Amino acid sequence: MKIRINMEEKQVEQPCRIVDLFDNSDYKYMAANVNNRLRELDYIITADADIQLLDLTDAAVCRIYQSTLRYVILMAVRNIYPAAKVVFNYSVSRSIFAGVSHLGHAFMQEDLDSIAAETARLIAADYPIRRYSVSKQEASAYYKSIGSMDKVKILKYRKENTVHMYECHDYKNYMFGYMLPSTGYLKNYKLKLYAPGFLITYPRSECGGSIPKFQDERVFRATLKEANHWADTSKASYISQMNEIVEAGRALEFINICEARHNRQLAELGNKIMENIDNIKLLAVAGPSSSGKTTFTNRLRIELKSRGIDPLMISIDNFYNQPELAPLDKDGKPDFEHIDSLDRKLFNDVLYKLIQGESVALPIYDFKTKKRTFEPPVRLKHHQPILIEGIHALNDDLTPSISNEYKFKIYIAPLAQYRIDDHNPISISDIRLIRRMVRDHQYRNTDCERTLSTWQSVRNGEFRWIYPFQNNADFVFNSELSYELCVMQKHAIPLLEEVDSNSPNFITANRLLKFLKYFKPISDKWIPCNSILREFVGDSIFYTEDKI
Repeated sequence: MKIRINMEEKQVEQPCRIVDLFDNSDYKYMAANVNNRLRELDYIITADADIQLLDLTDAAVCRIYQSTLRYVILMAVRNIYPAAKVVFNYSVSRSIFAGVSHLGHAFMQEDLDSIAAETARLIAADYPIRRYSVSKQEASAYYKSIGSMDKVKILKYRKENTVHMYECHDYKNYMFGYMLPSTGYLKNYKLKLYAPGFLITYPRSECGGSIPKFQDERVFRATLKEANHWADTSKASYISQMNEIVEAGRALEFINICEARHNRQLAELGNKIMENIDNIKLLAVAGPSSSGKTTFTNRLRIELKSRGIDPLMISIDNFYNQPELAPLDKDGKPDFEHIDSLDRKLFNDVLYKLIQGESVALPIYDFKTKKRTFEPPVRLKHHQPILIEGIHALNDDLTPSISNEYKFKIYIAPLAQYRIDDHNPISISDIRLIRRMVRDHQYRNTDCERTLSTWQSVRNGEFRWIYPFQNNADFVFNSELSYELCVMQKHAIPLLEEVDSNSPNFITANRLLKFLKYFKPISDKWIPCNSILREFVGDSIFYTEDKI
């Protein structure tokens, strides 16, 4: 067989594992791209192959690392507390929260110390992790025997008749993703007590394979706690529960309950703004891509108008500098996401003069001609705040002329707290990627390939320009809709299936496909016309009202 591994060609006579083709004694490489397919290092090469070895600077590898780390921690808990129940969720500061129950007592530091010591022992032992296949019926019988009914329920919706299990030193589990070859690869992680369980931080690709600095985000802790409570009380913590709702003919009720939650959040936000309207001069809205900012901002405007408050909406996009004035990125190309790509002086002059009661002509930027014109002057009325929305809206460097006491900052994102099963939380960024992919196809004539290929660049911009300022928010609007993936799956699956197996984006497309196929579909027809979800699947009232 002719094999090219990291551009070096080798001739191999017999089928062999990828990990046997190179020296990996430092555990640097953790997975491989084999002919545009993500493969574990234990994967056996049986034909000619082009292999690119991957390390922790790759997002897919970090997912593998995280899955394996959860697996080994579960193994450690099982060894010390056989009756304990562990449930994972995504949490603050890019961490995983492990809730531990059924101990017979509250989870304490000494419990975490015991788990940490056993985890370290398992890693030091470098036990091999073996993948094998069983029938869906065998897997279900095994999980029934150990009382893991959450896994039994999700297996019912698995399309394939086989399940890939992983076994390590008499521990068996399936983490819905690839794994590392052995426990010894897990050299870098941190565990932190965080009642009623603990937090797990691990290497991230956007940090160059390092663990990000932990920041206890007070605002987001409260929002995630509420989201977890919501998922539990609405009986939508798991995909299987969502599917059972659909199968029981209660999809319409489920949609209405989720939308009512958005209405409640908007009412709470309206109350907060109303209570402080004497001081609020600027409402600033920001959030990562595909959070539903456009629909949210329109709904917030209507919510406030129902209270006699008529905000003046100003688009930050109208304050772009000429393209040649934009800062350059590391590749020497104009960086239009950089805050200095905006005419900050003009923006602050406009806002300051408006707040001071002056009449101001607002700019309109034409992205085709790259020229700016001005509308007739406007003046703020009594109790009329300015409403802005954009990537830099929460960054005080955008509005240094406005005192913080006059600003009310709103962060919006889908902060979901639901899971495939107890051990496999659903990625929040995957929800946004699916939203963006469907929206780009629907409204921007952009194919799935393009959306997938630019996603990492979008994420890099978020880590630079949005997340550092999110904890300054006065209000967090959780834009997740628990029913949405049941709707999105029928829009997204055909797009993902069009991604060619030779495409560099096939790895991501294939992962999302496998995940979305677990959901039972819900029809679009029941989605309210003002729903945030309409921003992505179409027929939003905010895009059609001018045509009526």
